[in-house]
Amino acid sequence: MRQFSIRSRDGWLYLMLLPGLLFFILFKYLPMWGVLISLQNYQPALGLWGSEWVGLAHYKRFFSDPSFWMLFRNTTLLAVYSIVIFFPMPIIVALLLNELRVQWFKRSIQTLIYIPHFFSIVVVVAISYVLFTTEGGIINEMIVGIGGEKVNFLTEPEWFRPMVTLQVVWKETGFGTIIFLAALAGVDPQLYEAAKIDGANRWHQLCHITLPAIRSTIVILLILRLGHFLDTGFEQMLLMINALNRDVGEVFDTYVYTSGILEGQFSYSTTVGLFKSIVGLVLVVIANRIARKLGEEGVY
Repeated sequence: MRQFSIRSRDGWLYLMLLPGLLFFILFKYLPMWGVLISLQNYQPALGLWGSEWVGLAHYKRFFSDPSFWMLFRNTTLLAVYSIVIFFPMPIIVALLLNELRVQWFKRSIQTLIYIPHFFSIVVVVAISYVLFTTEGGIINEMIVGIGGEKVNFLTEPEWFRPMVTLQVVWKETGFGTIIFLAALAGVDPQLYEAAKIDGANRWHQLCHITLPAIRSTIVILLILRLGHFLDTGFEQMLLMINALNRDVGEVFDTYVYTSGILEGQFSYSTTVGLFKSIVGLVLVVIANRIARKLGEEGVY
């Protein structure tokens, strides 16, 4: 009877899990059959099984294309910017928020920094244009006001990657602190009290209690982030690219859109997308293996 009651209770949990399972089955696993068209000269009128099979022809074309290394360089550099600059930001902000003792002030700050996450990336890019344009942009007006010259932040290639990275930092840093604040909430307060008795200051408590407590969370999120290493955000890239910065702004995501949607090269664009997924999978496996060798749990 007791087993039946436990199963009945777990049944509701499985029912709550059902929408998530259906989402992954319908939008993640079933579409995986579509990667077969990367081995075909796919024609929508002929369908998946009626199209001509060409083997690895699209892969050979992709890796021999002169634009491959340009796309790889641009995408990799943006990904490195994201890992090096953006990834630590939620951790730093969460640690700073954790040090606040006035609860109403802490909650107010949290609310303010969460808000940008709910803005569409279109809105974020539009705000950037308003702030940084040379035609009356606030930032350029301030530069002129202190005696400088206007800077074409939106068109000069050297400013493209910093602009894109800063947009992501502003939009997602606050919301990214949620997981780390939850991990910090699980730290035993007695550890801090014992450290104070031993004479540890705030910095010593941070290094020897707080950071070790959330180290596993940081490692797991880093591994998961590496799975999307080459995902730079299609909408943001498409909105930020123009004729003057295309050489540094063209990435795999926009290339898939151009070759697949605009030019109708469905098989070729699928090859590019599959390459991105394979790179992400390899990075996750390598990072997880390194984490386990260093004594962390990893993701599997």
